[in-house]
Amino acid sequence: MTARPSTAVVTIAAGREAHLSRQREALAGEAADLQVVVGMAGPPDLGDVPGSPPVVSTLVTAGDAGLPLAAARNAGARVALEHDIELLVFLDVDCIPGPGALARYQAAARRVPPATVLCGPVAYLPPPPPRGYPAAGELARLAEPHPGRPAPRPGEIMLERERFELFWSLSFATSREDWLRFGGFCEEFAGYGAEDTDFALRAADRGALLAWVGGATAFHQYHPPSRHEPRHIRELVANALLFHRRHGFWPMTDWLTDLDLAGAVRFDPESGTLRLLPGFRNHNLK
Repeated sequence: MTARPSTAVVTIAAGREAHLSRQREALAGEAADLQVVVGMAGPPDLGDVPGSPPVVSTLVTAGDAGLPLAAARNAGARVALEHDIELLVFLDVDCIPGPGALARYQAAARRVPPATVLCGPVAYLPPPPPRGYPAAGELARLAEPHPGRPAPRPGEIMLERERFELFWSLSFATSREDWLRFGGFCEEFAGYGAEDTDFALRAADRGALLAWVGGATAFHQYHPPSRHEPRHIRELVANALLFHRRHGFWPMTDWLTDLDLAGAVRFDPESGTLRLLPGFRNHNLK
């Protein structure tokens, strides 16, 4: 890539209309040619956001196993590629792009070798104040990038072939060619958890590099932890078992251990045991 690549933002959503509206407001004036919003619980409420990129929507039907997060990202990518997009930037509906985040992804895409997954820092916001979050340019004072992941200075790019378990689908980008090379997300995963780590490991198997892109920051809007909800516990267990069958080790071990301590599941990684316990809906996880 030499000139600025044509760029689409792919966002999956199920409700959280206010979060989507804030995201689209932050995209106003940013270097995006298209936004694809994938509804997983009915048509997304797009409305009119002055200055935001052109937007199209598509639907993916949720089944009994949970929201089709993997299938929705794949569907959004397909729509974007039908518009001859060169760079796919995936932002979950909770994420507000910081000023220049897309430009940082675009600049990084021109510098990295083929077969690279671009990952920007993610900073978690506290609950919004009574008047709501300030403009995107002022969010950095409310939250620092997550300490468990690399956060290079703006303009820096860190390349590595390790630590693919640190990949998050909240905010990442790939070229059109690399998306097709990596094969998208495995749609056997449904509901909450592990589909993003599976994607990263399969990309690694195809020779991928991780690129930590300084300045491509996304600010994650607050919501209560979803993994504490009983329906998500069932999804976590099903997806963890699927992941273990595919890769031979357990994902999300901290979460599964917490659920074990709370009496929601029985998790013993040494014996290969993971199962829901009777009465798991009444667990004591805080």
